Amino acid sequence: MDKVVIVGSGIAGLSCAIRCAGAGMHVVLVSPFPSERSQSVMAAGGINAVTSDHESGDSVSSHIEDTLKGGCYLAGRMAVSGLCSHAEDIIRYLEGIGTVFSVDEKGRPMRRAFGGQSFKRTYYCGSGTGKIIVSALVMEARRLEAAGLITRMLWQHFHSALIHEGVCRGVLLFDDRTGNLHPIYADAVVMATGGQNALFGKTTGSTQCDGYAAGMLFMQGAQLKNLEFIQYHPTTIETPQKRMLISEAVRGEGGRLFYQEDGKRVYFMEDKYGEKGNLMTRDVISREMESTGRDIFLDVSFLDKATIDNRLGEVRDLCMKYAHLDICRDPIPVAPSVHFFMGGLAVHLNHETNLRNLFAVGECASMYHGANRLGGNSLLAAIYSGNVAADEISGRASDENTHDFTLEIEKKKEALARMFDSQSRFPSLYIRNMLSDTMRKNLGIVREESSLRHGIEELEYYISIADQIRYDSSVNPYDNYSLTGILALARATLECALERKESRGSHYRSDYPETDSTQSFASLVSYDGGKYTVCPDKECFYES
Repeated sequence: MDKVVIVGSGIAGLSCAIRCAGAGMHVVLVSPFPSERSQSVMAAGGINAVTSDHESGDSVSSHIEDTLKGGCYLAGRMAVSGLCSHAEDIIRYLEGIGTVFSVDEKGRPMRRAFGGQSFKRTYYCGSGTGKIIVSALVMEARRLEAAGLITRMLWQHFHSALIHEGVCRGVLLFDDRTGNLHPIYADAVVMATGGQNALFGKTTGSTQCDGYAAGMLFMQGAQLKNLEFIQYHPTTIETPQKRMLISEAVRGEGGRLFYQEDGKRVYFMEDKYGEKGNLMTRDVISREMESTGRDIFLDVSFLDKATIDNRLGEVRDLCMKYAHLDICRDPIPVAPSVHFFMGGLAVHLNHETNLRNLFAVGECASMYHGANRLGGNSLLAAIYSGNVAADEISGRASDENTHDFTLEIEKKKEALARMFDSQSRFPSLYIRNMLSDTMRKNLGIVREESSLRHGIEELEYYISIADQIRYDSSVNPYDNYSLTGILALARATLECALERKESRGSHYRSDYPETDSTQSFASLVSYDGGKYTVCPDKECFYES
């Protein structure tokens, strides 16, 4: 193929762009903001890899098994094996382009343990791993930009894909500066748009990652997968704008969770699960915290100041800035919050969706994490998935495109103009706020049938008025037109949660509290003219 459009310029998008350009393709890298403002820079904890100097007893096969077990065996073994087997190559590549991982006084790489891991295999760069990796990838991308192989398009929002007879031919973009829609044609399109934070309002993630792209593509015929699996990170703190993540690195360095009872500390995770209780998987810890009904604290004050400064400096600064507390002396008040979405666009092993030449990478693609993601695997999956998609695209011949999209594009421009002229009493931000209230209330850490059905009823109402919303000139036009796709994604998510009548990983049903071995399959959901259909992927179609 000659030309590829990549929507999203975080770690997954950058990795794919660099590899495609390195293969001689011309890449158009599209995003509303520079890479330095992507959600990827917020990934503080680290990246998992078993390398040649691994901890005694560790192995690639152990990493594979931990990942499969952590995801309750809903991720495909072939996919996970590929991810873990290429981890050392990814670490060496990152080092080669300037990523500086933390080392000890003898220059040996330092690794920490994350929840659900049998060994210490998480490489990190102080407390800003994502930020350092983004910086290295940006410099590499700029080198390829200078060579004319990558073209950056900033301040551009995805509007829709250009699809004809099941084949993606490009994208339609909304330009923030002009307010116009314009097409970009390409041999392949790669979505790297992150998760679905807008569904829940205040989360640990970036508001840029709102799920609209997945929702719109869903309405255009792309299948979605495993939407019911939403990871709540157990340790976050409240701020006026969002939930701030207290990295799993804190517990990896020995941090202890507790609550107060009769003036004494109760280390509830250790009491129930032993010495590694604080490093259980995120779904387990979040449910245990929820079940206590008490205020929970995370303590690292017993660590020496040098360890905190050197390994947890960003967490120290965050707590001082937003909570006005010194973690060298005071415990951190924490609570679970929506953090990561294991579900997303359904993709094959090569990261192509069910629509030809439309690919998805990073968090917006559902592939490696099953029912629950292990900390440290997200950065690994972002880079690996970008590489896999790039290799598939570079090995294909270009399809001849003879379809004229002019009429379709004009209709979409007219629809957008009508929306902006609407005099409806429903402003888009009002409905967005109601949506996040509905999702938090009905799709929390613990779910049950009546609340899920209630949530679906509320979504049906929001969808019924979505075409009549009023354009709010105080916000970006994108925040108005994106509502329809976000609502469709939210409805599909609730449908998936209702359909899975068991508890598995991050999906816990109080009315079906046990894991059902007969439901060891992924959920696929499709859209047809307003009809949502959820079906089991028993043959692992997307992972074979």
